[in-house]
Amino acid sequence: MTEQLGAKTTAEEVLAGIDLTGKRFLVTGISAGIGLETARALVAKGATVIGAVRDLARAEAATAAVRDAASQGGGKLALVEIDLASLRSVRACADELLTDGKPFDAIIANAGVMATPFEKTVDGFELQFAANYLGHFALITRIERLLADNARVVILSSQAHRVADVDLGDPGFERQEYEPFVAYGRSKTATSLFAVEFDRRHRERGIRATSVMPGNSMTDLARHFSPEALQGLFETVGKARAEAGLPPPELKEIPQAAATSVWAAVVADRDEIGGRYLEDCAVAPIDDTPNPFADGVKSYALDADKARQLWSLSEQWINVV
Repeated sequence: MTEQLGAKTTAEEVLAGIDLTGKRFLVTGISAGIGLETARALVAKGATVIGAVRDLARAEAATAAVRDAASQGGGKLALVEIDLASLRSVRACADELLTDGKPFDAIIANAGVMATPFEKTVDGFELQFAANYLGHFALITRIERLLADNARVVILSSQAHRVADVDLGDPGFERQEYEPFVAYGRSKTATSLFAVEFDRRHRERGIRATSVMPGNSMTDLARHFSPEALQGLFETVGKARAEAGLPPPELKEIPQAAATSVWAAVVADRDEIGGRYLEDCAVAPIDDTPNPFADGVKSYALDADKARQLWSLSEQWINVV
């Protein structure tokens, strides 16, 4: 089956013939886009999905299709509240899950923001770094005991990781000019490094972690771009790929963009994907060419030493607040 999967594969096709009855998944950010489709595909196969969302009222309305799929496929959906940009909210959500005490077969850290104007969170962190990376770090490390043996942790990264490595000395842009897309790239490199170190720490229990490039798709993630800016970005990407002799970029439909997350959480060989970066339902090759819009993963996003440093600093950051 693996040989048939690729960029055009949908989440539903990934799960063809699979019964997820009795399996539990925690998925962040299921109110729209890729997270919504990820949840829908899982419950349609009988899974129980706990959706962690920032706005419970909005999520209740937005997940009607997920509930319909659950009723038809035998799955279940429940919601918990979390604001990943607030460590207090993250801890409250984690404690609610710990009190419930039921194990998870996989966590899919899907929620995120992109290219936001400069903003600091209530805890003093740069917003994209906090919402995309540090909030997920705080949540997953706090509830790690709920991961079943042989569970999986899937953390969404992005092709944008190629734009910038993490800056461990100035993650909050205190000593440099803020660039929204650079900040986004750094946060997505951080998510990949998180997967590397989490995988190293937990693989003895069979738990494997991986990062995922879902593919570019039209979701509300791009809401901070004006139509003109978004068109300009597409043109820049196309030109950069053409100059490198690469095929033009293609937008994925949302069911296709959800496929790699679902593949990593359910179908892929855990030993093949552990500590790796995935795209198009496959392990991505390392490609250190300077082109920020090439395919593949930059080696700095898989650097084990930097992953350990980031983990240590992250523990300090979340414990100080």
